[in-house]
Amino acid sequence: MTATTSRANQTRPVPFRAMLSVLLISIVSIYGFLAFRQTGYAPGSTTGYRLGLYGALMMLALLLYPLRKHVPWLRGFGRLSEWLQFHMILGICGPLLILFHSGFRIQSVNASVAMWSMVTVASSGVIGRFIYGRIHSRLNGQKLAAEELNRDLGKLLLNIERGGALPQRVRELLASFEARVARQPDTLIRQTFRFLRVASERRSVLRAVRRELAGTVDACRRAQIEDSLLPYLKGLQRVAQFAIYERMFALWHVLHLPFVALLVVSAIYHVIAVHMY
Repeated sequence: MTATTSRANQTRPVPFRAMLSVLLISIVSIYGFLAFRQTGYAPGSTTGYRLGLYGALMMLALLLYPLRKHVPWLRGFGRLSEWLQFHMILGICGPLLILFHSGFRIQSVNASVAMWSMVTVASSGVIGRFIYGRIHSRLNGQKLAAEELNRDLGKLLLNIERGGALPQRVRELLASFEARVARQPDTLIRQTFRFLRVASERRSVLRAVRRELAGTVDACRRAQIEDSLLPYLKGLQRVAQFAIYERMFALWHVLHLPFVALLVVSAIYHVIAVHMY
């Protein structure tokens, strides 16, 4: 069994979890919509209160994921990937119920602060999940280091050449692109420019390779090489972007936590104000 096949087998359960997540989010959305559409609905009604309560409890349950990561005696409870999936579902369902609870209207300064804090936290969570996926191989928290990527790229290149040696000019193009990728810029600004430019460079290399293959390799072999080259070049692109994604993820952590704290404080104040007045 090849490394590629093994990795595919390891990631096979992910689509089922994704479908389950969509199903749960859909059920919560339908419930919130039907409750919101009831005659005479208001945020202070029994139905509106329940929507707000359920949404607030889901938002509160989001704290379970960081506890699972950092509290030693909780680390034996389930896989971290499953906790993250649960965290993501709650991070969508909770804000949805809060939106239905509010009737999509903001009637006080405190409610406005709580609402926009919630929207910011939910949005930053989506962004954080995207960045997380760029620097981790799977949802199990196993970091995909540049060295591991390079090993995988070497195997991909061997598979490409298994049907015959590549033309010399094609090998030179690939070696040149790989050498540029290996030279990581030393400053954040240069890394950012590399991050923005590398996708365009990858497409240019692929076009140049296709031109070289057109005159030296038969159509069947050419199609085989091109199909194999795409994941290889995309892997090189990920190597080039790896450092900037790590910096982005570190910055995301710094920005995400204050918004979470603001959300908790404003939500507690909102609940107290509603029950007192």
